[in-house]
Amino acid sequence: MKTTSLPCQSPRSVRSGGFTLIELMITVSIVAILAAIAMPSYRNYAIRGQLPEATAALSALEANMERYYQDNRTYLSANGFLSPCDPLSLKNTANYTITCPTLTANTFQAEAQGTNSPLSGFQFFVDQTNSQSTIVGPPAPSAFASCATAWVTRTGGC
Repeated sequence: MKTTSLPCQSPRSVRSGGFTLIELMITVSIVAILAAIAMPSYRNYAIRGQLPEATAALSALEANMERYYQDNRTYLSANGFLSPCDPLSLKNTANYTITCPTLTANTFQAEAQGTNSPLSGFQFFVDQTNSQSTIVGPPAPSAFASCATAWVTRTGGC
């Protein structure tokens, strides 16, 4: 029987089972691009989940103020009863500070100010006519915009 020998192969022509540097760099760059797209989207999604906390608190405060006004014919504390906008009556939420910067006998304005970044860039307002508005500033993401006629609850405006 005749034996055939294989031609001698050089070590360079034998491929090992690992990755080449270029394959590794391509994979890392694809992961970096995906992360650059996903992180801002996730951040905006997480913020959108915390915005209803402010609007719910202001809606409840506005309803309590209207009930109080019907009973006392004033938004100010009267007849031994504290107004819902009195600093002793206000209840902050986990992410917002609730205040009433404007309070007279016939008018009020309630505000929810974000307390931690990036929610600290959000300010929600409501008044006795149920006029709602939102001011959005840094450090809130630029995808959220201020709105003079409604509460902002998602990216892209009112």
